[in-house]
Amino acid sequence: MGGILGRHDTMKRNSHGSKLEAKMVEAIQQRAAHGTSLKSFDSIIMKFPKIDESLRKCKTIFEQFDEDSNGEIDKQELKHCFQKLEISFTEEEINDLFEACDINEDMGMKFNEFIVFLCLIYLLNEPAVSEAKLKMGLGNLQGTFETLVDAFVFLDKNKDGYVSKEEMVQALNETATGERSSGRIAMRRFEEMDWDKNGMVTFKEFLFAFTHWVGIDENEDDDNE
Repeated sequence: MGGILGRHDTMKRNSHGSKLEAKMVEAIQQRAAHGTSLKSFDSIIMKFPKIDESLRKCKTIFEQFDEDSNGEIDKQELKHCFQKLEISFTEEEINDLFEACDINEDMGMKFNEFIVFLCLIYLLNEPAVSEAKLKMGLGNLQGTFETLVDAFVFLDKNKDGYVSKEEMVQALNETATGERSSGRIAMRRFEEMDWDKNGMVTFKEFLFAFTHWVGIDENEDDDNE
């Protein structure tokens, strides 16, 4: 946890100003317009075990991408995979996706970073990406990714594509029992998500925090499957 969550400067450099970021915000706003089925943060937590089990099944896809079996996917391996699958992404799109998910800037996507990559592909529902979902075997994961998008939409109360501290507090206070959550809990959860410490959480930051919450960390190994 500490190794990943401490890299705030890296996240700051990668988090804003890219075309990919703008596309993510727009996609989240479009989803938010349709509302969310989630009624409380507790209902999200209840889904953690099922989400964890589903995301670990991504390991097979990860290993297919990881041609040299070194435990991470480099940019060249990602390009090779897209070529094999005959998926038409531009060089810029591939680079943007890779750099958005390579939070350590070590030129290699670890398993948890790869999960974020897959979910971003799911969110960016363009024709080429829809084709990628089928060829990469993401169909079975659609429900899980939809839950993750739904969870972020639940937190994003003003539907601007970001989550603020105030929205996090409001979300945690929306409980089925009517009990109000501790402000400290809301702040701790928010700080776990807000990696660049700019006071706003993007969908990408939320995904990285979520992989940690369900127990999938940077140094995943086969013993954890």
